[in-house]
Amino acid sequence: MNLPAIPPPPKRSPFRRFLILASGWFFIVLGILGLFLPILQGILFLAIGAYLLSLESPMARRFIERMRRRYPRLGETFDTARGRAAHVLHRINARFR
Repeated sequence: MNLPAIPPPPKRSPFRRFLILASGWFFIVLGILGLFLPILQGILFLAIGAYLLSLESPMARRFIERMRRRYPRLGETFDTARGRAAHVLHRINARFR
């Protein structure tokens, strides 16, 4: 199955791009830890990290779209993650203007 073409991410300063990628990988690591620790919500942190990475990586965007098609109920988790990730992005943008 052919996936639709994904537009390139918007041009950001290298520092902001680094912060977005670093926070995305931070949430991925937290999500992996959360899968084994009962205190953390692993799936939600993985979804937040995937969303943040998808802002800069076409491969991550394709992964999210495949997961949404394959597991429709997971779409709700991605929607929740998008809201929380938007909050993280807002804090990054506000701090480094």
